Amino acid sequence: MTTTDRSVQLVRIAAEAAADKLADDILAYDVSEQLVITDAFVLCSATNDRQVRAIVDEIEDRLRIEADAKPVRREGEREGRWVLLDFIDIVVHVQHEEDRTFYALERLWKDCPSISLPDSVTQVVAQRAREAVTEVTE
Repeated sequence: MTTTDRSVQLVRIAAEAAADKLADDILAYDVSEQLVITDAFVLCSATNDRQVRAIVDEIEDRLRIEADAKPVRREGEREGRWVLLDFIDIVVHVQHEEDRTFYALERLWKDCPSISLPDSVTQVVAQRAREAVTEVTE
């Protein structure tokens, strides 16, 4: 079994919403072969708790407006460190960058196929990575 067209659509909308709120390291995996509870995971991170919440809110709003999708479960919102949005077809993980590094979900799911993200997302992510490198070297 592979990810459905609906799941891919939700992944792309969620990734674009995350990129619009300047999320870092946006990735998506097709986990449909390993899990029966969902088709795909979207992973992204933020530098602080406030940004985690802003990304979560934007993803939820955009999926509701553009795809008529509402989360059946939303966990971790109070702490703002790792928020999980379960849309049944996809699960979105928005993590504080420290938690992202510690839990390393991409290492856990690395054998799953990646889902390609829209160019607008990959360009934003690449640009932010270049800016981060420039800040470190200055």
